[in-house]
Amino acid sequence: MLECSFVNRTPTAWILLRCLRVSVVKFSPESFSLTQGEPGWPVRLDKRLGADAPAHLHLLGSPELLAPPLTALLCSTHCPGAAILRAYDQAARWRDAERPVISGFHSPMEKECLRILLRGPQPIVLCPARGLPARLAPELHAPLAARRLLVLSPFSGDERRVTRELADYRNLVVAALADEVWFAHLTPGGQMARLAPRVAAWAESPSRVQLPPTSAAVVISPADRERSE
Repeated sequence: MLECSFVNRTPTAWILLRCLRVSVVKFSPESFSLTQGEPGWPVRLDKRLGADAPAHLHLLGSPELLAPPLTALLCSTHCPGAAILRAYDQAARWRDAERPVISGFHSPMEKECLRILLRGPQPIVLCPARGLPARLAPELHAPLAARRLLVLSPFSGDERRVTRELADYRNLVVAALADEVWFAHLTPGGQMARLAPRVAAWAESPSRVQLPPTSAAVVISPADRERSE
């Protein structure tokens, strides 16, 4: 705590200065990159994606947040109201259960789910469909400083704009990093509907996989998890 004082103290200024307490918080996160094969690299990316696995991951925050079992939140671009409400309820359940969640958190529905999750203590992994952002939204500063937020991108800093192709690949990487993939909505013929069967093929227990055209949870068995040393 710092208390400010001035030589010339008018009554009003003196009262204000007596009440003023300034908290100084140093916020200087550093980004770094992981290369395929390095210690700390999530080897499940290689197992699940093969030649489609990224060669590098660019990170801002705490890489140890990739170690706990992660639930991925994915959703089609066009999402009906009932599915949106269902997603908000699910996000609240994850928050209350302190379940780590990974997502792009890009669509309005996903952003609202992020807002719900930020009220809890659980780890959050945010994956933009471009290079790491130069600036973070103010509400992300505190969880980043508390080491409960990791920003992860498979793209270099040259990719500054979100495109359909980048978003599709980001979703693939998000799903490959997760133990459980929860589709808030699958639009028939859409990108998420095409992604879901590929995710289902990673599961050790096909009987636990559900792929209806609306809301689904594609479960990947925790026994399939591979941790890097």
